Amino acid sequence: MKITNPAFNYDLNGGKYSGQRQTDPRIEAYIHQALGDAGTVLNVGAGAGSYEPVDRYVIAVEPSVVMRSQRTNNLKNPAVIGSADKLPFDNDSFDASMAIVTVHHWPDIEKGLRELRRVTRFQIVIMTFDPDSLDKFWNAEYFPEVIEVEKQRYPKMDFLINSLGGKVTIESIPVPLDCKDGFQEAFYGRPEAFLDKEVRKAQSAWGFISDEEQDKIVKRLEVELRSGEWDKKYGHFRTLPYFTCSLRLVIAYH
Repeated sequence: MKITNPAFNYDLNGGKYSGQRQTDPRIEAYIHQALGDAGTVLNVGAGAGSYEPVDRYVIAVEPSVVMRSQRTNNLKNPAVIGSADKLPFDNDSFDASMAIVTVHHWPDIEKGLRELRRVTRFQIVIMTFDPDSLDKFWNAEYFPEVIEVEKQRYPKMDFLINSLGGKVTIESIPVPLDCKDGFQEAFYGRPEAFLDKEVRKAQSAWGFISDEEQDKIVKRLEVELRSGEWDKKYGHFRTLPYFTCSLRLVIAYH
């Protein structure tokens, strides 16, 4: 499957997103540490407001009206209507900027990253997934079509390093077993979650796959869960406290 537009239609499919994709405090700690002592923070592709620090002055930018409307449910301030490739701010307007699990939706990632650099005085904090590590998760066996979609959308780490410039550090983030943020790896030890359509609807890659094809894909997992085959192969994941796979925190400094 060839992806021509990486953006997920949140206005059409994101109505219950914030119910599934919530801030996990253990992952949040890594993000907030990366923000350092920044007093003003720009959050681009802010969605419903997950991971926004409450102890800083935060301006959020979000193009989707459905996602902006969910911010009030999370007790977040309203977001500015806008997109990453054309930020409505002057140069060096913010101490730090953040883009949390969003860059793979941007039609022009490089332009968006240049815009982040333009409006940011100090560090840029990006949470994303490394496409070269996606095959390390067991879902690659059951959902190869989903992995194919994700590999086309997530930028490679070298691309991010080169586009951001300056000093860039990349940290692999461990995902806890009871992770509150419902991205795919969050359910590494709770495979039954993928049988729930609402869970899948909050994972944008599934939005590129038809309902009919999804049923076929999920059936592979369902059959092996019922037979016990999944547990024979991967049952140890059910009690693994943390799983470090493809989740990355990219921090760029001037």
